[in-house]
Amino acid sequence: MAAITKLYTLCSLLMASLFAYSASVQLNDPDWYFWFPLYLGACVVNLVIWAVSSKAIKQVAEAALWLGIFLFVKVTAESASGFLSLDLSERVIREKVGSGLVIISMLLQLAASKSSSAKALPQQSYYPTSVKYGMAVLVGFSFGLPFVFFVVQKVK
Repeated sequence: MAAITKLYTLCSLLMASLFAYSASVQLNDPDWYFWFPLYLGACVVNLVIWAVSSKAIKQVAEAALWLGIFLFVKVTAESASGFLSLDLSERVIREKVGSGLVIISMLLQLAASKSSSAKALPQQSYYPTSVKYGMAVLVGFSFGLPFVFFVVQKVK
């Protein structure tokens, strides 16, 4: 397995775990029927798309992408804090960040599945640099933002 594939696989598994956790905490939310399928779909795609390239998984990724876009627009319109706010103490900001993470993850997963199926030999996986490092940056941001907000900012 190439180093590119190991990094991509690790990042996909980390994002899958984040989305699985996000799905599990949505069940007590008043509008869980939007957020649970979004995070569950993103979890499934990140969990299996690097190992199994099938039309059904790509359709789940596209559905999660469009649901994420819809919910991102919805919560951005609801937010009085502004488009660029990252104040995670507000529910709509957490929802905006979560739907944004799903959108970026699904775009990267779909780009990886296209490039992998188009350019790879059967025994190799080829991922463009943008996908490899995009997933790494996404993991860093998605795990780093809550740490910075809840640990560093709340200590001050």
